[in-house]
Amino acid sequence: MRSTEVIAICNQKGGVTKSTTTVNLGVGLAMQGKKVLLIDADPQGDLTTSLGWSDNDSLPITLATQMENVINDEATDSQEGILHHTEGVDLMPANIELSGMEVSLVNAMSREFILKSYLATVKQEYDFILIDCMPSLGMITINVLAAADSVIIPVQAQYLPAKGMTQLIKTIMKVKKQINPGLEISGILITLVDARTNLSRATEDTLHQQYGNHLNIYTMKIPLSVKAAEASAAGQSIFKYDGKNPVAEAYTELVKAVLTDG
Repeated sequence: MRSTEVIAICNQKGGVTKSTTTVNLGVGLAMQGKKVLLIDADPQGDLTTSLGWSDNDSLPITLATQMENVINDEATDSQEGILHHTEGVDLMPANIELSGMEVSLVNAMSREFILKSYLATVKQEYDFILIDCMPSLGMITINVLAAADSVIIPVQAQYLPAKGMTQLIKTIMKVKKQINPGLEISGILITLVDARTNLSRATEDTLHQQYGNHLNIYTMKIPLSVKAAEASAAGQSIFKYDGKNPVAEAYTELVKAVLTDG
């Protein structure tokens, strides 16, 4: 049996490079010979778009479809809807239909475990499943945390929303206590770092003061880079778009850290 690591990329604040991290960590793992499934768990569909499926609303099968099938106890092909990217990763896409899933989950049996039930049908095909969370702590994100083995928290270096971080960590710990005892926080990943600014350094110092004693803060930091945004717009990873970019080097280090943790 294949041992599959399910990693949630989670922060309820938007714009912290969750989707970028999911793409580049996923492709980086695939470059190391791992079978990787990326799951877009955000109705905005940023992960889907950044992998080149820009017209995501026209996709016939998405994560919402598969979760609806689980809720309705309908037997379906679990591989249906999975897209194959040229850089060696698979994708279960999302679009606006997923926003309706929050309502459907309210009355669902075992509502926290709908996503976990779906993943159980595809896990044996993959070494890693990476889930890009939506910027909220609603029922879909709870489903992700219930299904995950670990969480990576990307945090923007330009601004530290301390209250938001505290709430996120509380939510993760609550899920660990009540729903998923095996859930761990792998670490905080500092992103969008502009080494020239005092604010980036101050944010980093604050993170280490507040969380460094009880949480891992990854030593690699993801630099602010126009090329990373261009890569997403081109539907590519930074490795393919500009492999010598400092962002590619940083994500290579993150891949090594994840493989070491695993």
